[in-house]
Amino acid sequence: MGGFTQQIKSVYWPETRTLMHLALPICGAQLAQAGMSVVDVMMTGRHDATSLAAVSVGSSLWMPLMLFMTGTLMGLTPIVAHLLGGKRNEAIRPAVHQALWVALLLGAIAAVLLWSAIMPIFELMSVPPAVASQSAAYLSAVAFGMPGIALFQALRAFSDGMNHTRPALWISLVGLSVNIPANYLLIYGGDGLVDLFGAWVPTSLQQLPALGAFGCGIATALSMWTMALAMAYYTRRGSTYKSVAIWQKLTPPQWLGIRELVVVGVPIGVAIFVEVTLFTLIALFIASFGEVTVGAHQIALSFTSILFMLPMSLSMALTVRVGNTLGQQRLALARKVAWNGIVISVIIAAINSLILWVSAKPVIALYTSNSEIQALALSIIALAVIFQLSDSLQVNLAGALRGYKDTRIVMVITVLSYWIVGLGGGHWLGSYGVSEVAPLGVHGYWIGLIAGLSTAALLLGWRLQRISIRG
Repeated sequence: MGGFTQQIKSVYWPETRTLMHLALPICGAQLAQAGMSVVDVMMTGRHDATSLAAVSVGSSLWMPLMLFMTGTLMGLTPIVAHLLGGKRNEAIRPAVHQALWVALLLGAIAAVLLWSAIMPIFELMSVPPAVASQSAAYLSAVAFGMPGIALFQALRAFSDGMNHTRPALWISLVGLSVNIPANYLLIYGGDGLVDLFGAWVPTSLQQLPALGAFGCGIATALSMWTMALAMAYYTRRGSTYKSVAIWQKLTPPQWLGIRELVVVGVPIGVAIFVEVTLFTLIALFIASFGEVTVGAHQIALSFTSILFMLPMSLSMALTVRVGNTLGQQRLALARKVAWNGIVISVIIAAINSLILWVSAKPVIALYTSNSEIQALALSIIALAVIFQLSDSLQVNLAGALRGYKDTRIVMVITVLSYWIVGLGGGHWLGSYGVSEVAPLGVHGYWIGLIAGLSTAALLLGWRLQRISIRG
């Protein structure tokens, strides 16, 4: 007993503090970036309904592209963490440069897709012409920012791998501080400035046109490039990066470096893309159940998503810590670091579930005053309590495995668990029922989500157990 207590003091407690020190700034950065989407929706909603619909539809197309790029570039984090842990700092600079080349390529491809493939998709989706026109304009502006956000994510992955997660928080806040006034100026134009400042507005600014959804797209692109340039400046000037000096000399594209990033990163990008499409498809299926059901589902999902930010950030920090320890060739310690992170994730999930249960009624009331939606959302929250535990567990198991650079198996497990068990099972329970049990509607889909995430957690736990023993 005394030996275990000593181990807690010497290993687990210091490791927990280090992990949370890394995770909390990541969580803040995630919330700041999510805040940009909230600002876009709020400001376009106040402009007019068509602009709101255009931005909402457009976001559903560019966000999955951005998340795929982000996931792919996250492959740089364990690569840098391994090199840093092994004190091979001279190899970090070329690895980062290969990620920057990949980021530019992915950003350019995303931009071309947003310029060329949008209207055919809108026709397939039967989007009303007025919404489609404004959404296409919005996406044409956002497209200019895609290379910028890709470069930012590559540099953020590098900084995270260097155990330096705070810059992403501060620079995300800078992006948000650019996004808000740019949105206001470009969406509402001169009239909006007059409403806000009255006669103090110069005549030249009063003539600015209100660009609506298109203006929102320009503001988003400006924020993306602001974050990229700020991150580039910080990684050039920050003392933490002096030993690496990534801006000293640019390394040309090298196949081996690009291949390593692609092998590690693309499965992460695919796994994130699969998760996004899972929730998108469920939202489409639930749409047939009526407005009350859709509203209740979105409220429950929004509330749980906010609380999920910390477990998700913890998983990203866990990737760094496991990678650092493996780079030092301390395999036994890496195993302890990984499983300590999993225990912490379960504790945080339990706290989140308690918060969900206790605060459900007042929080739901903030979203809507409709009693039907409130009652249905409350019943979904009862399932979301379990959902939080499964989701936190599986995302942190995946984070630990990324530290081992074991991403392909994670991708396979994610695809099978999410789409076959989660989506397939949820659709069956929600729309068809089982045997003599009637279709469960939206609750069936949430039960399917819990089953899919729990399956992923079990399989990922088995994989981590095997690979951590093997080292």
